[in-house]
Amino acid sequence: MSASWLCLIIAGCFEVAWALGIKYTDGFSRPVPSVMTVGAMIVSVWLLAIALKSIPVGTGYAVWVGIGAVGAAIGGVILFGESRSLPRIACILLIVAGVVGLKLFSEPDAA
Repeated sequence: MSASWLCLIIAGCFEVAWALGIKYTDGFSRPVPSVMTVGAMIVSVWLLAIALKSIPVGTGYAVWVGIGAVGAAIGGVILFGESRSLPRIACILLIVAGVVGLKLFSEPDAA
């Protein structure tokens, strides 16, 4: 795995952190969770920008969003007791399949 793809995966993890962190900010009225959430947003976008130097933008953005969506959905189930229904899990798996497919079938990166 190249450094660009590693940056993209880490960027996706920070996207999950800020997506879940927003819930804890209580509308950005709680200072500590708010600062942590905004910090995760900045790191996530910064790492995405680095990754997109050599990963095609369509692929990189879709993978970043996919990691964030799947991570936030799983985090919502674990942290907030959100639905664990079979159709919901099936949809999450479809997103995972799309992200894996984009990685497998993307153009080789330069890094």
